[in-house]
Amino acid sequence: MLAVATVGFAVTFWAWALLSPLGATLREQLHLSAFQQSLLVAVPVLVGSLGRIPVGALADRLGARRMFPAVALLTVVPVLYLGHFADSLTGYLVGGFFLGLGGTTFAIGIPFVNSWYPPTRRGLALGVFGAGMGGTAISAFTTVQLTAAAGHSFPFDIVAGVLVGYSALAYLLLRDRPDRQIAAGTMLGRLNATLRMPVTLQMSFLYAVAFGGFVAFSVYLPTYLVTAFHLDRGDAALRTAGFVVLAVVMRPVGGWLSDRIEPVIVLIGSYSAVALFAVLASFTFPLVPIGTVAFLGAAAALGAGTGAVFALVAKLVPAGQVGAVTGVVGAAGGLGGFFPPLVMGAVYGVFGSFTIGLLLLAATAATAAVLTATTVRRRARQAVPHGQPRR
Repeated sequence: MLAVATVGFAVTFWAWALLSPLGATLREQLHLSAFQQSLLVAVPVLVGSLGRIPVGALADRLGARRMFPAVALLTVVPVLYLGHFADSLTGYLVGGFFLGLGGTTFAIGIPFVNSWYPPTRRGLALGVFGAGMGGTAISAFTTVQLTAAAGHSFPFDIVAGVLVGYSALAYLLLRDRPDRQIAAGTMLGRLNATLRMPVTLQMSFLYAVAFGGFVAFSVYLPTYLVTAFHLDRGDAALRTAGFVVLAVVMRPVGGWLSDRIEPVIVLIGSYSAVALFAVLASFTFPLVPIGTVAFLGAAAALGAGTGAVFALVAKLVPAGQVGAVTGVVGAAGGLGGFFPPLVMGAVYGVFGSFTIGLLLLAATAATAAVLTATTVRRRARQAVPHGQPRR
């Protein structure tokens, strides 16, 4: 079950990230400004993030066996539209809006995997599932190269075929745990109760920094490397893929560490490291070696942080509410990835430099470290061992 869910997460994330590697190419073809280019690649992130809220609530009720195949099949439509019919900024924004559906599967897989594993192993299991975000690396490695070799439509056609194949595989193999807790009440009622939980808001902020930072880098790093260091697009895409791969590898490591020590400790270390490396990157040292160390260090810290956040969610949230909480927290994470590319594009357009944007990231990560060390640590210490809050 973990393997099939992880593959589904990776495949739908591959689709979700198709526009990002093509950002520089589309900017030239469509004569876009820096802000328009940032908006184009950020729209799927926004929709995929907000869509996790209803999808997470539906996953609590309907289960992953229904939701995974349905979302995979529905994502085929915008993928084919973008590959064959979009030819203007408006067309790509409309296609990107619906492409965001691919980013919602995170809220399906987290409660599904959570239900199959005991609390002492959930950190690693959720980290392994979260490594499916490596689908963005597949896109970074292949989209530009496939487009250059076989034309604009080719990578979109491949992804559409993979999505159809996965939907059939998921329908045949996925099974929800028979004794899983099914949430009662209406979707709006559950959402309202979820938003009233203090832990939801705290985890949302922490995930917005960790996963949002990862998404922001994976979306905007190709543009940053081309603009700041004058790399060609293929080289920038491959270096971005290396960033993504390292973050993906570190996500299960963060979950594994959280099973053995406090997730809070892992998070404090992760956010502190992100702040340090963001400050280092803001000086725009030569890409080799200092710039590379800064970005790869940030990748490792962000990856570990994303794994630790949901290890903590699994400890603090009742099983029947994991999907709803995951939807809100996952939405916050995606939103955390939506705004930084817009900020970076706007800052560069005004100042001709990325320094301010990177310093804002450092300040945000430092704030997350302080929140984790204080408020979140107190809440974690009040939780009983099986993850249910004390009454």
